[in-house]
Amino acid sequence: MEDAALRSLLRQSSTLKKPKSPSTCKAFFKMFKLFPLLSSGCKMVALLGRPRKALLTNSATTGTFYGYRNGRVILAIQDDPKCFPNFVIELPLLTNALHKEMASGLVRIALESETRTSKRKLLEEYVWAVYCNGKKTGYSIRRKQTYDDEIHVMQLLRGVSMGAGVLPAGPNEKETLIDGELTYLRARFERVVGSKDAEAFYMINPDGTSGPDLCIFFVRQ
Repeated sequence: MEDAALRSLLRQSSTLKKPKSPSTCKAFFKMFKLFPLLSSGCKMVALLGRPRKALLTNSATTGTFYGYRNGRVILAIQDDPKCFPNFVIELPLLTNALHKEMASGLVRIALESETRTSKRKLLEEYVWAVYCNGKKTGYSIRRKQTYDDEIHVMQLLRGVSMGAGVLPAGPNEKETLIDGELTYLRARFERVVGSKDAEAFYMINPDGTSGPDLCIFFVRQ
């Protein structure tokens, strides 16, 4: 079964831009530092070699990271910034820690689900192991219901397509005394579907300007 799945992924990636040499490929994988995930049937193969596309397309997806500075960061993914997110999860990663990783200019966040079922789409899975730049940070559960902080942030950012900054305190103002300011980062992401068990989101920098290289990977074993 794994051989058949690998052949299927390789056929999907045949139209993608291939690396120029074996040495370039090895350097590419080393940079991503995702070896814990690459052992899961090599599902990332079709994602890592995506071609360059237009900066903004109608199929681009909006991703938002937000959270109190000393609290955990929350990731929300939505097809339209004016609609409620179709995927929300609190990551086992402090907001300050994510800010430090982004200061390095290269951030790879990977979520791996150990559940294997044909009844749910990949982003409908609930339990995820989370990695940041190759280091496992813990496990998270996708939110199944709406929370006040989600509504608060999404309402404030309803007209924002991309940007970063500080937001007014949420419904529970006591959190600001403990965890500091409520910060956010919102950007547009190019979505690449490698298979029903592997997807990736690549942050799009506006107008081709340089900025943090941020990618989010979803993999199901």
